[in-house]
Amino acid sequence: MSRQHHPMFRKDFQRLARLRAREARILLRNGCIEGAYYFAGLSIECALKARIAKATCRYGFYDKQYAQKVFTHNLEELLKLADLDRLLQADAKAQPSLAGKWNVLKSWNVESRYQLGGLQGRAMVEAVGNAGGLGLMTWIAQRW
Repeated sequence: MSRQHHPMFRKDFQRLARLRAREARILLRNGCIEGAYYFAGLSIECALKARIAKATCRYGFYDKQYAQKVFTHNLEELLKLADLDRLLQADAKAQPSLAGKWNVLKSWNVESRYQLGGLQGRAMVEAVGNAGGLGLMTWIAQRW
């Protein structure tokens, strides 16, 4: 069975980021720590990819090497590719809690979906934040 591949647009990544963050909160409330951890990290991956999509030239030729780099799940790499690494560093000086939240999130690994136990789901969900709180999701969404 072949997998249909359709292009992902910025708005798709934005919707997925919000959806995965909401699902992470629901999972956490229901005691599903591993799922909450995984979906919280995935929400930030989607948010960063939305930011990257914003900077993509719509009608011009794209840099194939850059495009290949975007196909990663590494949040630190995506933060750099989104050109937000220096801005986060600067903002974290003014808001130390932002640095703490990023320190929690940057350790996320897509392979955690296979991990049983030992995951800090509550810390991940809190680092992502919710619609009313200043978590990394809000910080990234202000720039996507």
